[in-house]
Amino acid sequence: MDSSALLLNQLKGAEPFFLIAGPNVIESEDHILRMAHRIKTITTKLGLPLVFKSSFDKANRTSSKSFRGPGMAEGLKILEKVKVAYDIPIVTDVHETIQTDLLVAAAKTGRIINIKKGQFCAPSVMINSAEKIRLAGNPNVMVCERGTMFGYNDLIVDPRNFEWMREANCPVVADVTHSLQQPAGRKLDGGGVASGGLRELIPCIARTAVAVGVDGIFMEVHDNPLNAPVDGPTQWPLRHVEELLEELMAIARVSKGKQRFNIDLTPYSD
Repeated sequence: MDSSALLLNQLKGAEPFFLIAGPNVIESEDHILRMAHRIKTITTKLGLPLVFKSSFDKANRTSSKSFRGPGMAEGLKILEKVKVAYDIPIVTDVHETIQTDLLVAAAKTGRIINIKKGQFCAPSVMINSAEKIRLAGNPNVMVCERGTMFGYNDLIVDPRNFEWMREANCPVVADVTHSLQQPAGRKLDGGGVASGGLRELIPCIARTAVAVGVDGIFMEVHDNPLNAPVDGPTQWPLRHVEELLEELMAIARVSKGKQRFNIDLTPYSD
């Protein structure tokens, strides 16, 4: 069994869930290494499998003035250092308007592909998206709920999507930070707009997700979110990561969310 298939099996079997976490974007090598060390320390203490996340190029910024990261070449070198230094798997993101071509190209790497549901898509679309990866010869796929557009500057999370996305027959991940973005909802000094967010609701969405029984939690984390160059309003403070994870693990362990409820529709009588 290759390393990607082995890792996917480990994530599938994670109890009560696995965690994808890290700062939104690589700000510097020193910062990313410090964040990885601290998050790894927390998850090791709690016994949670960790996949470290950060982006090398945020090409989908609302404003052209926004920080994008160090770029692919330098960014991948930094992420490789994180992987080697702390022996943790890494996930990063890519963006492309031609979605099928992107999925097929990603599938051909043989790596685990975590597909995020578009904010404009129905959850049923993810069945087809996952199948595109498999038909390209890669069985290593996960699907991720990240909210649905609700008007111009807001997203909502429909917990039914966590259940419906299981029909893709692969691990389901809840992105509890991006799903609380308010796209183009924050005015910038000097003109223009950027994405805002509802950080205070991250525990609410995360509690809901683990109660429903998702396989993984995706959470962007920062040690100084008020000064984070990208998506500061939806990054969870590093100082509260352990506290929140402890609560989520407790909820997940008492919930039967991963088990399908057997509904008996035969006539009832005493």
